[in-house]
Amino acid sequence: MNAVSREDVAAVAVAVVVPVHDEAALLNECLAALSAALAHTGRTHPHVRVSAVVVLDACTDASEDIARSWPLRALRIDARNVGTARRVGMTAALAALGEMPPAGVWVCTTDGDSTVPPTWLSHQLDLRAEGADVVLGTVRPDFADLTAEHAEHWLATHPRGRPVGNVHGANLGLRADVYTAIGGFADLDQHEDVELVRAARALGARVVATDENEVVTSGRFWGRTPGGYAAFVRATHERIAGLARS
Repeated sequence: MNAVSREDVAAVAVAVVVPVHDEAALLNECLAALSAALAHTGRTHPHVRVSAVVVLDACTDASEDIARSWPLRALRIDARNVGTARRVGMTAALAALGEMPPAGVWVCTTDGDSTVPPTWLSHQLDLRAEGADVVLGTVRPDFADLTAEHAEHWLATHPRGRPVGNVHGANLGLRADVYTAIGGFADLDQHEDVELVRAARALGARVVATDENEVVTSGRFWGRTPGGYAAFVRATHERIAGLARS
């Protein structure tokens, strides 16, 4: 596989993908936050085009109605596979941008149970301008979903300014030329984000971790993938509860 090109090309476009599976309870908040981030990017980077796609994967609730109430492109698939949803969405988002130099396009993803901050996209573009090929952003669970002890534990174990570089599909971005060179997201039902970053590292991509512009994601215990962030939240809760009982 060829090494990452160091061609200095200004950002001309951003492709954003949001996979969704039965997120009616949280999707409005997700898309409101994303829309605010898109609007902010339009002000800070007015010459950058944005293509955003919501992928409704095997939804049986009101997610589709909610998604189509927003001025964003929505696609329906029936894969029940988050890797496929991200891949299909990214293909559509990039196609909507037309013929553009891949090195000048930035691609990023979040999730239907997550809310991005207003400066989410603009910050990733700034890191790209500083030389990042891949940006690993942090996420935190919605403290409203946690016990006070769990929230306190999370804050104590995640000091600001010291991101460890975990991979989260809810807060991930990379150059489109890197994305296409490694073949995009694999059709995996979990850890497709981890595999994408692993392949990018093997390609020689410069990976930057940041805890600025943290994404807030659901603190639920049972998620939409076999493992994923919900499994981590659940395991942490059980460990804290066990310590309290001992």
